[in-house]
Amino acid sequence: MRTLIAAIAAALFSTTVLAQPQLNLHYVHDSPQEKQTGEQLLRLMNQYDLSKWIVTQDINIEEHTIPHSNPVLTLHTRHLKDDALLLSTFVHEQMHRYLVQHPEDFAQAVAELKKLYPKTPVGYPQGSDTRDGNYEHFLVIDLEWQADRELFGELAARQVMEFWAHDHYTWIYQTVLDHRNQFDDIVRKHHLLPGV
Repeated sequence: MRTLIAAIAAALFSTTVLAQPQLNLHYVHDSPQEKQTGEQLLRLMNQYDLSKWIVTQDINIEEHTIPHSNPVLTLHTRHLKDDALLLSTFVHEQMHRYLVQHPEDFAQAVAELKKLYPKTPVGYPQGSDTRDGNYEHFLVIDLEWQADRELFGELAARQVMEFWAHDHYTWIYQTVLDHRNQFDDIVRKHHLLPGV
């Protein structure tokens, strides 16, 4: 019986892994840290089912950059020693691209957020570079947190969000932390949760 259960579990795991998109990694400077980050990301792809959180498979890894989603999703090498922070960053950048693919729902959610939060801080470290960027980040960060909860569990996901709330977009992360249910509801109401 144990052999049968193990075989079923192995089949389910391999199906999950095979169903995930394959990443096309490009190492911008071909440095050892970039290659290690790529290996780390591929290992995490085998450990977690990220299929519903992946929008683009083309990934640049560039040692000394700020992660960004366009024109090519680009990660840095800062989180070599922290799988959760790397994966959370990866999902964050994917969710920027995801929202762009749902322009009407995205615009409606932003309109609702502008009424709820008419004033937001612009600029590092509290906010994005623009007011509109803040509203986009409200949604991206909520989606990132929902992914983290699904992938890592509630406690670890909260720890990641609290780290970010003291690192960058500090006011935005803290606001999402303080009003999680409100942001979760807005994302659901406007049909912006992947895989639903």
